[in-house]
Amino acid sequence: MKRILPFSLIVITALILAACGASPVEVPAPADFYNNSPEMGGAPSVAQDSLQPASAPEARSAEQSTANSGSGVSAAAIERIVIKNADLAIVVADVEGRMKNIQVMTQQMGGFVVSSNLYQSYTNTNIKVPEAQIVVRVPSEKLEDAMNQIKKDTVEIQAENISGQDVTAEYVDLQSRLKNFESAESQLNEILKKATDTTDVVNIFNQLVYYREQIELVKGQIKYYEEAAALSAITVHIIAEETIQPLVIGKWEPKGVALTAVQDLINFMKGFTEFIIRFVIYTLPVWFIIGIPLYLVFLGARKLFRKMRGNKVKKEQPQETPVEKK
Repeated sequence: MKRILPFSLIVITALILAACGASPVEVPAPADFYNNSPEMGGAPSVAQDSLQPASAPEARSAEQSTANSGSGVSAAAIERIVIKNADLAIVVADVEGRMKNIQVMTQQMGGFVVSSNLYQSYTNTNIKVPEAQIVVRVPSEKLEDAMNQIKKDTVEIQAENISGQDVTAEYVDLQSRLKNFESAESQLNEILKKATDTTDVVNIFNQLVYYREQIELVKGQIKYYEEAAALSAITVHIIAEETIQPLVIGKWEPKGVALTAVQDLINFMKGFTEFIIRFVIYTLPVWFIIGIPLYLVFLGARKLFRKMRGNKVKKEQPQETPVEKK
């Protein structure tokens, strides 16, 4: 009875605070919140009976009172949280040089390079040229300046796109949830200080573990939104100038044809020489290794076949009867 009285006072106080606020925001309780209740099949004891009426309403009232205090924060009362990203496709004369310039510009603006990839591409005339793609992050307030510097002195801008995502409502919701969870954690810590029974301590500790996990998750989401809004991502596709050169049809130059013919002849001689070398070193010995045993087997089989055929012919020939002399 002495243990029930303090818990009852806490319940009454929490209910009064909850009644003074706006509509509560319900926070889900952990799976083992009522794991010792009679409905879940547990064997109730005196300590459990005294805890169940107090712990669950107290936890809910903690969340409700915090939700009431945090519900006053609205999306209109804070600065807008907008995530801005950009995509560019530019044509330049020097692909590698432009990629290095973008890296230097990003560092000077206080950003960083997320990824960079330099690879080979082919033109319409089957000429190998470099091509690159780089992703950088710069402060969002310098996004327009960065875009202008990237587009400066380019041969052509093939594509340009800037997109924005307003996450203010999600950000405000996360802030409110964080306050709810922290308030519930604080009140559970106060209840834990007054608990004396081992079962009560274990149950309250399990609830604290749940709320601490939720607090870390919400903090991680808030940090992601803040960093994504503070640094804008720019994806730049860098194309070589030779790639966009028009395909020339019907232009004939004897000099070019002669050079192509000589190159084709050299390639033929190179391939023919490689074939002869491979034939002499690899193919011919393999034929000898496999062909000679097969040929000997063939000769033996043919000799045996002829011998069997000769014996059969001799058996089929009729024997001559001797002629009597008179």
